[in-house]
Amino acid sequence: MRTGVRIALDIGDARIGVASSDPHGILATPVCTIQRGRDDLERIAALADELEAFEIVIGLPRSLSGGEGPAAVKIRETAEQVRDKVLVKNSGTTVRLVDERFTTVTAERMLRERGKKGSKRRAVVDQAAAVVILQHALDLERETGNPPGRPL
Repeated sequence: MRTGVRIALDIGDARIGVASSDPHGILATPVCTIQRGRDDLERIAALADELEAFEIVIGLPRSLSGGEGPAAVKIRETAEQVRDKVLVKNSGTTVRLVDERFTTVTAERMLRERGKKGSKRRAVVDQAAAVVILQHALDLERETGNPPGRPL
């Protein structure tokens, strides 16, 4: 298992959920939600720098059959922009795309089970989805010994 902080992004049209891992890659925790807009990429780059993240894991939406549709194309484009912006601050940070099927559904269910209702749940579901993406990536790396997903 590689050591160092990783951050995960759940990229949506309106918001980006952010989660981070501990330096040992054991546990994913929520960090924040970034509103999409003019300075969203700068905020991601600043967070990666502040947390000294060596890797950014981005959820890639796939269909049930594993294919990629228009949403995946948009995420790939945004992921490339994130990579380019982060590399300006830290040339050692890599970006990986991982399958995010069912992460938002899983996050919604988790929050509902914990008693989060309506607007409170909507306010943190993006962060929770980022936690699910990152925890899955960490667990997969621990099980296989290989970095999760594909590098960008």
